[in-house]
Amino acid sequence: MKIIGIDPGYAIMGYGIIEKDGNEHRLIDYGVLTTDKDMSMPDRLKTLYNGLMDVIAEHQPEEAAIEQLYFNTNQTTAIFVGQARGVAILACANNGLGIYEYTPLQIKTSITGYGRAEKKQMQNMVRMYLGLDEVPKPDDAADALAAAICHSRHNTASKRSFRMK
Repeated sequence: MKIIGIDPGYAIMGYGIIEKDGNEHRLIDYGVLTTDKDMSMPDRLKTLYNGLMDVIAEHQPEEAAIEQLYFNTNQTTAIFVGQARGVAILACANNGLGIYEYTPLQIKTSITGYGRAEKKQMQNMVRMYLGLDEVPKPDDAADALAAAICHSRHNTASKRSFRMK
């Protein structure tokens, strides 16, 4: 199964695509979609949407894991990131992907076993899960890959728990 993980953002949106076969995870692609700070918000959202549509069309994932937002300070930033997150959800929905949302705590717990893990610990675990020589860069792409891995682990457990036959 191919899974796209998305770390939402309006300046930088991370994406990571993995393929899961049994207990094995294989890296397909990762990267970021960026927008210029001088662009209008509608143009930034359109750029993100079109970029994500291109990534989805190229790799044909079946499911999407999107990080839920957590902000406790800057409400304006939260609104802008929320808009970018909505664009990501729309791109996935328009391509018929199953869409699953995970909190940062769920992702960290799934990847490291500890919900308050440091970013470096998360990135090293992503590197290990995917058998990479180096930690994926930039951080937004590593976070997206972590969301995809989290979904692959969570989804397998869910299917196993609810299988009737």
